[in-house]
Amino acid sequence: MTTKHTYRIRVESCLLTIMDVQRKIDREYGDPGFLDQFEELRKNLEGVDMGLVSEGDILMVEKATNALLREFEVLYRRCGREQVYQDIKS
Repeated sequence: MTTKHTYRIRVESCLLTIMDVQRKIDREYGDPGFLDQFEELRKNLEGVDMGLVSEGDILMVEKATNALLREFEVLYRRCGREQVYQDIKS
């Protein structure tokens, strides 16, 4: 697998994870605009030349995704909500 392909998979994984969490939130709070923005970002990702992307760029995306997920976790715990994912999948 090429580095460019791996980078694309890693970024798509981050986007799809955020979108999955947002879908769960939308069912409870109803804010489709947020999800629409990430869907547009996912579509635009197809046109990105991953040859211009570095490992550092990918790490920043992953770090930002993890930070956002930690924020969601804090909000869920504070509101006494259920977990988005009941079981960890590997």
